[in-house]
Amino acid sequence: MNKRLQRVILFVFIITSCGLAHSQNEEPQPLAQILTQLEKRYNVKFSYENKIIEDIAITPLYPELSLEQALNQLQLITPLEFNVLSSRFIAISPKDETIERLEEVVVTNYLTKGISKTNNGAVEVDSKAFTILPGLIEPDVLQIVQSLPGIISVDELISSINVRGGTNDQNLVLYEGIRMYQTGHFFGLISAFNPYLTDEIRISKNGTSALFGDGVSSTISIKNTNKISNTHDGGLGANLLSVDGYANIPLSKKTELQVSARRSFTDVVASSTYDAYFDRIFRDSELGTSNNVGTVLGLDERFLFYDFTAKFLYNINKTSKLRINLLNIYNNLDYNQIFTNTENNFQETESELNQVSYGASASYSKIFKDNVNASAQIYYSHYDLDAQNNDLTNQQFLIQENKVEDYGLRLDVSKIIDNNTELRGGYQFNEVAVTNFEDVINPDFTSLIKEINRTHAFFGETERYSKSRNTYIRLGARISYFEKLKELVIEPRFAFNQKISDYIRLEVLGELKSQSISQVIDLQQDFFGIEKRRWQLSNTTDSPLVRSQQISLGISYNQNNLLVSLEGYYKNVDDINARSQGFQNQFQFVNDIGSYTITGLDFLINKRFNNFSAWLSYTLSNNDYKFDNINDGDAFPNTFDLTQVANASLTYNLDNFKIGLGINWHSGRPYTQPSQIQNNANSTIEYSSPNSSRLNDYFRTDISAVYNFKFSKGVKAEIGASAWNIFNQNNIINRYYLLNSENDIVEIDNQALKFTPNLSFRINF
Repeated sequence: MNKRLQRVILFVFIITSCGLAHSQNEEPQPLAQILTQLEKRYNVKFSYENKIIEDIAITPLYPELSLEQALNQLQLITPLEFNVLSSRFIAISPKDETIERLEEVVVTNYLTKGISKTNNGAVEVDSKAFTILPGLIEPDVLQIVQSLPGIISVDELISSINVRGGTNDQNLVLYEGIRMYQTGHFFGLISAFNPYLTDEIRISKNGTSALFGDGVSSTISIKNTNKISNTHDGGLGANLLSVDGYANIPLSKKTELQVSARRSFTDVVASSTYDAYFDRIFRDSELGTSNNVGTVLGLDERFLFYDFTAKFLYNINKTSKLRINLLNIYNNLDYNQIFTNTENNFQETESELNQVSYGASASYSKIFKDNVNASAQIYYSHYDLDAQNNDLTNQQFLIQENKVEDYGLRLDVSKIIDNNTELRGGYQFNEVAVTNFEDVINPDFTSLIKEINRTHAFFGETERYSKSRNTYIRLGARISYFEKLKELVIEPRFAFNQKISDYIRLEVLGELKSQSISQVIDLQQDFFGIEKRRWQLSNTTDSPLVRSQQISLGISYNQNNLLVSLEGYYKNVDDINARSQGFQNQFQFVNDIGSYTITGLDFLINKRFNNFSAWLSYTLSNNDYKFDNINDGDAFPNTFDLTQVANASLTYNLDNFKIGLGINWHSGRPYTQPSQIQNNANSTIEYSSPNSSRLNDYFRTDISAVYNFKFSKGVKAEIGASAWNIFNQNNIINRYYLLNSENDIVEIDNQALKFTPNLSFRINF
């Protein structure tokens, strides 16, 4: 036996002996815990997806092993590959799979477990690893997003998320590559995306990849699991609004089907949660105020929502994959009233409101030689909002509809040059058609407007690390041609991250972006005032292409489970239409073009100790409009300007029990008061300076708790309870004024959610 072979056998014997001797005295520990120990011991960083290690437990490794020996042993006793990228970074992937270079996670447990921040400035949420946030007993995708600094909904609706002062239509929301024009149930209070199949949620507030167009404020990408598990699993659950279920169904070694469905039972049973939600949405709408003209004798109210998703996965071979996705979202309201008017005559109104979306996508990806990856995707997205109001007594019939159809094709190619460099590029084509229809009987009026825009875009970017992995930079650009507008737009993007020391990082992000579709409000009572915004394409007359410029500078300190970060930003959005800003003052019917500029600071401190995690986030900002004609061209506060926003939260996680308590506060929203002196000869309200007054501060306290337990062999169960606004604080989120029949000014206050409890029960198998 030669000496080399003897050394190999001796090496294997020593490693095995050390491991066996050590395992006799140690209980198995989660692999995540082992990796944390190794990171500290050898001053390295492991890069991996949480889901590939979450069910693996091993005995601790012998402490005298070298790093190479430890990695060899891990590779022997786990179904994982450990790929050394540099002297400090090690990528982990499942065996027998192509190793992909992963983005480096620079902050884990950002706010709470399952939320991480990457070196390109994006925040990623792993819903399967997610634990708890105050007020949430289920991982609601778009509620989680609002826990991040700089993101809030000024009216509590997830369909109205404001990212750094922008309107909701300025967010690009993608579900499996399908652009979504509807994101919520209950007309904005509940996320429409089932969280139990969701694998990755990525949020970019700045420094967006050149692969994405549109969305001048943010990009939110939602994806389900993309790997075939070859195992059956699923779950069933219910809360005080709906029931849902999901399942992973292996069809063969190469194919798998993922399905999910949810349906409300609000059309059959009304719970306290439903009552609170219904009151919030309909209280100040046209439906909620229509009974002011008389005494209600009868009310027939029926509301329901449902959603369905399906994903088919097919691994054609080791290098080729096919994925097909389907999605359907539906909201329906029937609201009929019988009442007597002031003359004691019977009157009846029949109202119906439908909001529906469905989409499909198919993608094919192929891995070629020399680390070249290519993919092709086609998708279709359909959104339809329609309202019908049949007033039998007045013999008036009104139909309104807003419809969007979006067809898309994209081709992507990437090449990994080495462990430090990757190139990406591609082409994207979109055709978007928007239809607005209105039909009125008595008086007779019909309007049908359909517009179409086609966009061609080429994009490319390079991503590079320094040899030490201390410096990261991504440079890219997107070139788009909008056929209808006959405009060519070039949009450079960049992301830079520098490790200054072991605990301090510097981040610089910047981007130019544009979008060719926005939401506008024609009349506040459109679609009963419930979902009054309608999509509209940019044109060459009164609605130009919206453009944005943004840059931010951030620094973070992360050591001993203490994270402190500070980020300053400047953002300017040009060519916005006044009708997209929801004015309810003297400019409500003015069609003007302008811009808004916001400067701000996002601060976050997060401390984890034992089983507790506590954080405080605070945003200080100033957001001003400037229009060509409105207010004589002078700047005035943005309708969505919240000067100060703060969130303080505490979560506790022990074994199977989790609890979270959070406080949300922000300064009051701007509004416009009527002038003290009114001209009674006019039938309109005369106002003071626009947005010169502010509502009282907003304050809300939320709590939630979840308990997990074993229901039976192979079946786990979960019980959850939550309450929003546990002190039943009376928060005003909007204020506007109307003239009544006697020409008196009436003040209308939109109130936020009152005390809103919820309960849930789930089983997973």
